[in-house]
Amino acid sequence: MQFATYVDPIAQRYASQAMSELFSPLERARTWRRLWIALAESEHELGLPISSEQLDELRSAADQIDLARVAEHEARLRHDVMAHIHAFGEVAPGARGILHLGATSCFVTDNADLLIIREGMEIISQRLLRMIHGLSRFAREHATTPTLGLTHLQPAQLTTVGKRAALWIQDLVDVWEGLTQLSGRLPFRGVKGTTGTQASFLQLFDGDASKVQELERRLAEKMGFTQVVALTGQTYSRSWDYRVLSVLSELAIALHKFSTDLRLAQSWGELEEPYGSSQIGSSAMPYKRNPMKAERLGSLAKLLQGIAPGMANVAATQWMERTLDDSAFRRVGLAQGFLCADSMLIIGRNIADGLRLQPVVAERRVMDNLPFLAAEELLMHGVSAGGDRQDLHERIRQLSWKATEEIRAGRPNPLRALLEEDSVLAPFLEQLPPWDPQRFIGLAPQQTLAYLDDVVAKLPQPVDDDVSELSV
Repeated sequence: MQFATYVDPIAQRYASQAMSELFSPLERARTWRRLWIALAESEHELGLPISSEQLDELRSAADQIDLARVAEHEARLRHDVMAHIHAFGEVAPGARGILHLGATSCFVTDNADLLIIREGMEIISQRLLRMIHGLSRFAREHATTPTLGLTHLQPAQLTTVGKRAALWIQDLVDVWEGLTQLSGRLPFRGVKGTTGTQASFLQLFDGDASKVQELERRLAEKMGFTQVVALTGQTYSRSWDYRVLSVLSELAIALHKFSTDLRLAQSWGELEEPYGSSQIGSSAMPYKRNPMKAERLGSLAKLLQGIAPGMANVAATQWMERTLDDSAFRRVGLAQGFLCADSMLIIGRNIADGLRLQPVVAERRVMDNLPFLAAEELLMHGVSAGGDRQDLHERIRQLSWKATEEIRAGRPNPLRALLEEDSVLAPFLEQLPPWDPQRFIGLAPQQTLAYLDDVVAKLPQPVDDDVSELSV
């Protein structure tokens, strides 16, 4: 009955079709069959008694996947891999006897996981590049636009809108580089046998170790891997799963920081995420324009950040050559990690491409605080001109507090007038140029443009586009 059973909300509401399909039972079954066929091909090439006709039959039946029939076998056999072997054998009966020859279940489960992880990392890499390049356009456009910089969430020095965006971009670029490096290192499990000794394959090849090694090399090449895990028990080390989830967690950290900054800026009215013309912000308050996309980013990030510690526990508690208590968490955690990352980058790219600055609000916040920020320049100039630093500091402090009280009473910031009335400070103030915000943004524009030109512009362009990222 439709809607009567639990549905994964990440897959249903947020993730792309491509990522959802990648972690689907059907794609897993297809991948297992690819591995079985590649194993049989390689064994045939190295002289084992597997005929060309049997290989042709396996290839012809590869897409004849009946998951309902698999479920029937599993209900009887209580073993998922054997259920798939029986189902494959039914549609390729002439090759049934040579299926899975010499292999253990982890031949298909582990190698398939690595194939799926590799493809998932490529999807994430492309989405990450799209967001980086989209956000860089916003940063470049506003590289010189002053905005109020904050430390402790209190007014500090000025920065620029583009510099703040460049900080978000830098975090994302660091994640992309880490993801790319890890993807390049990701190994194939290969043909290792029940406890990793390759004993079953050594027996198949009558003790010829060179043929066992060549079998593994050929199989890895067919699956597109240049590296094979040197040593395994029954499984590849679950530390690899932790490494993968860790880099995805770094993405969650970067996107959570981005979403939090954006939500704060939206509360002041300075920035605004894309907002649909018919979008409802609140069921009770019609005027509200809630930062729903940024909030969703934060929510998904919290979920993803919680998966890696669990995967660390899985890796740490594997006994000897393997135990099966890793299965449930890996089955859920790997899929959820990639679905979350996929979902966040779809949302993040949508925000980046439609992010809007409200320049009047930004300028007002700058000008309201500029007298306080310019006081630091006055202090440094006064000391350079021979004034007593401690005396100047105390005078500015007292006048700043007096100005703050006026602001809290609803009146304009009077600090400039107060400084001009002070007999000690006024002469120093007269020697300084007008308070133009551009004088107080330091090297923010140069830093921003240099980073965009020297780092971001040299990153690869995404190989294609995905309209799902534009219709969140």
